[in-house]
Amino acid sequence: MKVVLISTTEGDDKPLKYPAMFRRSRVMVINKIDLLGTSDFSIDRVRENAARINLGLQVFETSCRSGAGLESWYSWLIGLVDKVSQSRLEQ
Repeated sequence: MKVVLISTTEGDDKPLKYPAMFRRSRVMVINKIDLLGTSDFSIDRVRENAARINLGLQVFETSCRSGAGLESWYSWLIGLVDKVSQSRLEQ
């Protein structure tokens, strides 16, 4: 599985600049949300731009500095590992 990790310091047009990376990914993690408001980065715009490339992209908003959003990201990862493990046990 491919996960694309971007930060708010990279610009909300990154999906448009690197469409192949976003097209092949299943998940987009937007990091450094604690810096929102210090630039013209827009969560709504980056989500819209990413959806233009990959409508099914799952999005997590995180801040490694403050810890915001990390619990949701970790829970999703743990759930995925559990699902894969269960699937392998059933085979």
